[in-house]
Amino acid sequence: MSDSGRTWHLTQQVGSGSEGVVYRVDDERPLVVKLVLDPPDPAAYRRRVVRLVRRRRLPRAVRVLSATPARVAWPMAPVRAGGPGDHGMDGYLMTDMRHTHQPFTRLLTPRAARTFFPGATWATALAASLSLARLLADLHTEGYVVGDLKPDNLWVDARGRAGIADVDSWQFTDGEELFPGRMSSPGHTAPERIAAPGTAPDRASDDFVLAVLVHQLLMCGLHPFAGHPGAGGDYLSYDDNVLHGRCRLLDRASVVLPRSAPPVDLLPRRLAVLFRAAFGGVRPAASVWAEALAAESDPARLRTCRKNVLHVHTAERPWCPWCDLAERGADDRWPLTASDPSSRTDGARNLVDASEGKDTEEDTA
Repeated sequence: MSDSGRTWHLTQQVGSGSEGVVYRVDDERPLVVKLVLDPPDPAAYRRRVVRLVRRRRLPRAVRVLSATPARVAWPMAPVRAGGPGDHGMDGYLMTDMRHTHQPFTRLLTPRAARTFFPGATWATALAASLSLARLLADLHTEGYVVGDLKPDNLWVDARGRAGIADVDSWQFTDGEELFPGRMSSPGHTAPERIAAPGTAPDRASDDFVLAVLVHQLLMCGLHPFAGHPGAGGDYLSYDDNVLHGRCRLLDRASVVLPRSAPPVDLLPRRLAVLFRAAFGGVRPAASVWAEALAAESDPARLRTCRKNVLHVHTAERPWCPWCDLAERGADDRWPLTASDPSSRTDGARNLVDASEGKDTEEDTA
């Protein structure tokens, strides 16, 4: 039931996480309800949701909420389920992102992308990176810190347009009251928050995780702090590598990766510079990432392999990195099959490339 007295009938459970459970709503519109099972301070949580619902109606929310499809599963109304008093569960009504998007994790690796995003290429991953950077930049401009920025809270559609959920965990200030960020996740936490658990998130910690996610998107799911310690010893976790600065982009000898790992020079030089700054220097803001990713998304900056139209790469590479990896015995990251919508004759393929403003390697050789 909402604060206005309206009753929402919940149907099947469609998701769950560390804090809450998501149920489908019996309504003609694509809506779901998130219920938080045991918040540390129930009264503070209810106040947080009420403030977020109110802020949704503010004129400055247009930047974040005006896009189509929706980029944010913003709280639409506070709800309470179960029973009165301490016997009930608090939560909120929100848009069902599954109506227009798919889980972000399905684009992180080509194998999953082939199943859920037929025809996806490295250009799709580049578009998703750009969309995510723009979304985070807009949230930061409006005074929000995501805090728990991770694949499980993110969504993406076939065009690479990103969306985000779990708004109730964000950090923000409303009037005189600070609503602190509460959550973080292994593998997607800035080093200062790993070293001091409980440290409040800020824009810089979000910017660190954004760089991790962009690296995963552009490097076929490879975490930038993946790999066994180069100096010996056991691999413990991504977070352990983060704390010790073990990152191939910072020091090639710091980690050992399999030969099947995508090469560093798959990345445009401009982005490689930003990654090194994000992981070992002054972190670029989300808006800086958005500007750089927009430049690298220009069709003139991309090339399509003449052997496989799903092998898209930066124009800085004179030959196809995906073919290189396949020749070295790695699984083809973007294999062309008869079932792929991009599987056409050479003539049709070139027409598609021309219509998208892209040159093939055959044209530029």
